[in-house]
Amino acid sequence: MKAFCCTTAALLLLIIGVVGYKLLVLGETRPAENGRSAIQLDPGERDLVLAEMRAFLQSVQIITQSLTDEDLTGAAAAAQKVGRAAAGDVPVSLMAKLPMGFKELGLSTHRAFDELALDAEQLGDPAHTLGQLATLLGNCVGCHAAFRIETTQ
Repeated sequence: MKAFCCTTAALLLLIIGVVGYKLLVLGETRPAENGRSAIQLDPGERDLVLAEMRAFLQSVQIITQSLTDEDLTGAAAAAQKVGRAAAGDVPVSLMAKLPMGFKELGLSTHRAFDELALDAEQLGDPAHTLGQLATLLGNCVGCHAAFRIETTQ
C-alpha cells in the first residue's frame, strides 16, 4: 500500500511538473518558417499583446521627441506609462500561453522603462536617458527577432 501511495504521489508530481513546464516555460508556440517561435494566441489575446507593443512604441516616440526638446520630465512621464504598473493588466490565461523568453523580455522591458523614468527625473542627463532608450530598443529588436504572434482561429 505504501509503495502504491509513493508511486501515485511521484506520478502526480511528474504530471504537475510537465504541465507546469508547458505552461510556464514553453507556452503555446510552434516553429515559424523564418526560424522564430510562433506564439499561438486567440484573436483577442493577440490584440492585447500588439496593443502593448504599440504602447511601447508610442512611448519611445514621445521619449525621443522629449529628449530632442530637452524635456526630461516628458520623457519620464512617457516611460512611466509603460513601466511595470502596465504589466499587471495581462490575464493569467494569456501569460500561460507565452513562452518564458517572451515573458522575460516583456518584464525586462517594463522594468527598463521604469528605470529610464526614474533616472530621467533624478539625473536629468539626456545622454544617459538616450543610452537607456538604446538598450530598451535592443529588447524590442531581440523580441521581434525571436518571436511572432499568430492567431489560433
